[in-house]
Amino acid sequence: MAMSELSEHVRMSDPNLPGPPAGTPPGGGDGIGVDIVTQTRIKTKKPSLYRVLLLNDDYTPMEFVVYILERYFNRSREQATRIMLHVHQKGVGLCGVYTYEVAETKVAQVLDLAKRHEHPLQCVMEKED
Repeated sequence: MAMSELSEHVRMSDPNLPGPPAGTPPGGGDGIGVDIVTQTRIKTKKPSLYRVLLLNDDYTPMEFVVYILERYFNRSREQATRIMLHVHQKGVGLCGVYTYEVAETKVAQVLDLAKRHEHPLQCVMEKED
């Protein structure tokens, strides 16, 4: 069904829609024309991602760091131990990559628990490139 036929069909099926002006040939206008159909495509942007990092210090017990990684970052004991050792040896380690709100929440949870246990553990987030 051509666009003009479709619009004519819609007008006929809905008596509230205005019809074509008197004397207009079927299909509209002077019999020559182009119907243009545009379709808007919505492009969604992926959210920015943030890396959550643990920073090494000389006072926070290693077992506490492993516990944090298991509890807040859903790491297995083996994964958590590997990350903790990396933090200990390199000074910084990646806990995970998250959207802004999730990363912000995880950083706050880690800092809160460390503070309650009187550990100077630092956790930060940085935007991924």
